[in-house]
Amino acid sequence: METKTEKKSPRHSTRRFSRFLRILGPGLITGAADDDPSGIATYSQTGAQFGYGQLWTALFTLPLMTAIQEACARIGLVTGKGITSVVKEHYHKYIVVGVIALVLIANTINIGADIGAMAAAAQLIIPVNFVILMLLFTAVILVLEIFTSYKTYARILKWLALSLASYVITALIVHEPWRQILYATFIPHIRLTFAFLFIITGVIGTTITPYMFFWEADEEVEEEKEHRLMHKDGKPKITRRSIRRMRWDNFIGMLSSNAITWCIIVTTATVLYGHGITNIATSADAAKALEPLVRTFPHAGFIAKIIFAFGVIGLGLLAVPVLSGSASYAVAEAFNWKEGLNLKFKRAHGFYGVITIATLIGLLINFLGMNPIKALVITAVINGVVAVPLIFLIAKVANNEKIMGEFKSGKLSNALIWLTFIAMGAAAIAMFATI
Repeated sequence: METKTEKKSPRHSTRRFSRFLRILGPGLITGAADDDPSGIATYSQTGAQFGYGQLWTALFTLPLMTAIQEACARIGLVTGKGITSVVKEHYHKYIVVGVIALVLIANTINIGADIGAMAAAAQLIIPVNFVILMLLFTAVILVLEIFTSYKTYARILKWLALSLASYVITALIVHEPWRQILYATFIPHIRLTFAFLFIITGVIGTTITPYMFFWEADEEVEEEKEHRLMHKDGKPKITRRSIRRMRWDNFIGMLSSNAITWCIIVTTATVLYGHGITNIATSADAAKALEPLVRTFPHAGFIAKIIFAFGVIGLGLLAVPVLSGSASYAVAEAFNWKEGLNLKFKRAHGFYGVITIATLIGLLINFLGMNPIKALVITAVINGVVAVPLIFLIAKVANNEKIMGEFKSGKLSNALIWLTFIAMGAAAIAMFATI
């Protein structure tokens, strides 16, 4: 005869799993958006160009990425404000201007590269003009971001993250030299050449990237507003439990992101580099990495292109709103505009205006005639350079007791954030020194 406890256990387990799913929010979305088309292109290029030579970056950037994103999320959660608002209150106005300029430049370039990549990927499966496809994707992104509620939009973003599973499956089904892969994962390999340092700056820059800093901080504030976790005076209701929830959400998001990074590099290194394809010039070249997934099917090459296109388009739809949204948060906070994806368009014209303008300027960048794949890699490198001064500022804010109170950074957090600053700064300097 079953006991009362045993009868309840399946339901209890279901409730625990449901609670676990509910904690997944800004951290998971930020981690998924990190593997945007720029990330896919950069990780694919390093796998094709250097084989497993930069595979160790997926492991070594995980604690650094987790620490900097946790600090950003904590700033938003504790202060109830975005990073720009906090900087504006406590630092000189020229620092605020510098922050906004860096975010706008990096994000707008990234938006343009991602929209171009989505159009190029779509052309693999449908014979439609490149410009028409870009206009279509731009329109869809703006409509979703401006006219859907944050709750609905967040749900859409979570599901789009599943489009990355194709790389995980491919990495598992391909015959891999696992001993060599494990060695390359745990033992860093560095070449002091411009080509190697250029790509590694891009890899780090697309992994630890500026728009993620602002997005996750602001989305923690959005979550507080959505769930009414604010006091009447506007200050957040902070508990140890809410900090713990944020940290779990953040860690799961960053772990998922880096696991995908690892799988993309492994897959492209084995399938492309292993067969003499060392340069990815087009979306079709990148799509070849997924052919082993469907090799037994007729028209395997076309099916691989469909899977690749679905991944790039899905991640583009996920990432472009994050890019434009994080830029808009920065500008709106600086000028004290009403801001937030929880607000209707008529209540936040300035906020949604910046989103629209940043997206449209990004679209126009594609008319400069740059190859979409090369543009994605260059964008990642720009992010790697721009992130350095922003990390310095975040380190100062997160460790400021006047701002963060009892929730300021601890010793481990401080150590990892400053290590991130040093590592990314060194990579950028070394790259410029070898030009």
